[in-house]
Amino acid sequence: MSALTPTIARADFDDPALRSFLQAHLDDLAPTAPAESRHALDLEALRRPGVRLWTARIGGALVGTAALAALDGAHEELKSMRTEPARRGSGIATALLRHVLSDAHRRGVERISLETGSAAFFAPARALYAKHGFSPCEPFGSYRPDPHSTFMTRLV
Repeated sequence: MSALTPTIARADFDDPALRSFLQAHLDDLAPTAPAESRHALDLEALRRPGVRLWTARIGGALVGTAALAALDGAHEELKSMRTEPARRGSGIATALLRHVLSDAHRRGVERISLETGSAAFFAPARALYAKHGFSPCEPFGSYRPDPHSTFMTRLV
């Protein structure tokens, strides 16, 4: 394993670095849309039953997160995808995405959907998801049409 290859593991919710990393995620998103159009989960919401959160680390440093949240039956939602800003474009998000897709496949999940922003800030995320087989879809779960949101889905 390369020194730049992240180690991915289930999250330790007692890790203070995780709390800071997730708060930075919420802070990054704050200027991108009004509060009612921001759907990122905070630490407490990520602790709920039916949510699986992973962290990516390089050299012990927390550099990324990704989660899957159960929707219904064999349909889950990708949540809390974030890469440390200084490390964006280095493959961490791809590694996390592949990891969660593999986990979903092993557990018999049939579909993964996601909501991400429609602003330019989210263009790299939308490109990453499209590269990995996600395509635009209608709002799912409790989401409603929103000009600040883009919805995507793919079969596992």
